[in-house]
Amino acid sequence: MMSREEGRKEQTRGKQSIQFSHAVHILSGASIVGKKEGEGPLGKYFDVVGEEDGLFGCQCWEEAESVLQKEAVTMAIRKAKLEKWEIRTIYAGDLLAQTIASSFGIIGFDIPVYGLYGACATMGEALSLSSMAVAAGYGNYVVAVTSSHYGSAEKEFRFPLGYGNQRPLSASWTVTGSGACILGRSGGKARITGITTGKIIDYGLKDSLNMGACMAPAACDTIYQNLMDFNRMPGDYDKIITGDLGEVGQKILFDLLREKGFDIEKQHIDCGMKIYDKEKQDTHAGGSGCGCSAVTFVSYVLPKIETGEWKRVLFVPTGALLSKVSYNEGQSVPGIAQAVVVEHC
Repeated sequence: MMSREEGRKEQTRGKQSIQFSHAVHILSGASIVGKKEGEGPLGKYFDVVGEEDGLFGCQCWEEAESVLQKEAVTMAIRKAKLEKWEIRTIYAGDLLAQTIASSFGIIGFDIPVYGLYGACATMGEALSLSSMAVAAGYGNYVVAVTSSHYGSAEKEFRFPLGYGNQRPLSASWTVTGSGACILGRSGGKARITGITTGKIIDYGLKDSLNMGACMAPAACDTIYQNLMDFNRMPGDYDKIITGDLGEVGQKILFDLLREKGFDIEKQHIDCGMKIYDKEKQDTHAGGSGCGCSAVTFVSYVLPKIETGEWKRVLFVPTGALLSKVSYNEGQSVPGIAQAVVVEHC
């Protein structure tokens, strides 16, 4: 008989990956976005689109972002035909200091919570940890949720909106939105079969308005390691979906992976490039923020997996690990990327 320790070891793959012996099912996904996101190419896929001012009935951007998480989690639980008391744990994160959007957004659920921060890669982190918990038997149902808000992020990391600063073409537009998934042991039409945990990669870049360039090396590292650990080629995935590299980061990613012998151009989609119409919406390099990959995944990617249009995808949210403190002290902007393998059941 195999020991418990041997069973754990059997699920590890290569240097950084896990292949679950019992895949974790995604039971539901829900999204809520702002008006600008609703006007973009993916607008018809989102569950709820907000009003013009982006405040969602609140007095400030930060409070509005908390409402986004509350609504996304509420919708996801309802779609899964569950009650909130059946949820064992919530894994939640956002971009704000001390993850206050998550703290105030999910306080009313009275559910145990892990607050996460992985910058714009947080949805990948949330799905990874949630799936590990379910696979290990630490909860029948768990929630993964992240959010971001253009107004709160600009105030946190850059300038107040009233300042009217000019944005360079390499800059991305923070998505106003929240996406949530319910994970369980069975019952879904999509399942998480494996993950590849990312490393912090730092190429010494210091331009906080060119996050795509800062994150691309981390995306390359995680995607490459996933292919190595699972002994796969890019063609083994219907799509390889990064979080928010944008146009600048995408080109860098392609170049870096070609240097390693892989060409993913045919399979690649970037959530930041998908969510906005660059020309009509003046979003420059594309979208970003924890909500970018989250809402794109639950509303656009997940349904295609559930119907079988895509049999297997590699979902790789990417994050730029900076803060006001590190930036003002002249530190570089490291990147991280968390990969999740999602397959049709």
